[in-house]
Amino acid sequence: MEFQHKSVLLQEAVEALSISPEGIYIDGTAGGGGHSQAILRLLGNGKLISIDQDPDAVAVLQKRFAANPNAIIYQGNFSAMDRIAEKLGFKAVDGVLLDIGVSSYQFDNGERGFSYHQDAPLDMRMSQSGTSARDLVNQLSWQELARIISQYGEDRNAKRIAQGITRAREKGQIETTGQLAEIIKESVPAAVRREQGHPARKTFQALRIAVNGELDCLEQGLDAAFALLKTQGRLAVITFHSLEDRLVKQKMAQWCRGCTCPPDFPVCVCGKKPRAELLYKKGLAPSAEEVRENPRSRSARLRVCTKLSDE
Repeated sequence: MEFQHKSVLLQEAVEALSISPEGIYIDGTAGGGGHSQAILRLLGNGKLISIDQDPDAVAVLQKRFAANPNAIIYQGNFSAMDRIAEKLGFKAVDGVLLDIGVSSYQFDNGERGFSYHQDAPLDMRMSQSGTSARDLVNQLSWQELARIISQYGEDRNAKRIAQGITRAREKGQIETTGQLAEIIKESVPAAVRREQGHPARKTFQALRIAVNGELDCLEQGLDAAFALLKTQGRLAVITFHSLEDRLVKQKMAQWCRGCTCPPDFPVCVCGKKPRAELLYKKGLAPSAEEVRENPRSRSARLRVCTKLSDE
């Protein structure tokens, strides 16, 4: 299957980076290269480091940008972009773009096991290595499964679903997405089954996040990106669900916070100054037109900050 992914908030994200033709940039989640291509078009002698942990994506990027002298392709996780940049000889960059979450290719390619819409081996590994979703559902206790589903899927039926999974696996290993989706459907109350949307959606999201360590990688990646930015450099992050967006919002708010003295202090004694400022106070959502053309963009949110200092 060809690696295709419709980049969300493409123009807005690239414009937010305020690209300098001679600048150094990182696309930490390059996927099929939509954002990378838009950045490369604006470069003169600058460089773009396009990072992705998915070997399928890296193969596509290497082919797509083989003739572009400004493009550097690297297979790895964006959480380690500081070490990747150093290995490539860059100590600081002018901008970083992160498009968080799973790509359309990974969802639509049934063999990758991300979607409950197609019956396929239960996998969900973005890097195609390490612990899979199959390992988790067949090896973890119901208590740990319930924690994952509740924490990462925010599903009020987490306990029922986790216990349903452990009962089902007593009869044999759970091997496919179809098996798991049916187990989840049978585990939730009838009223939930009648609700709009598949009852497995939140559990599949939770397992995917757990398999790929997505929230830990995001937090590490945000810190790595901010540390790499030059003064006046920009970090642009696109998220697709509340857990990601909350983490990005809180991290940027922390960087933008100045004085930490108690409110009743007449004057500041801590001397702390904001290290960043927000470009959009409440973030930026896709236009109605983009949502019509690409319904998957509906939940997207773009948050951008400019680095003011390292202090």
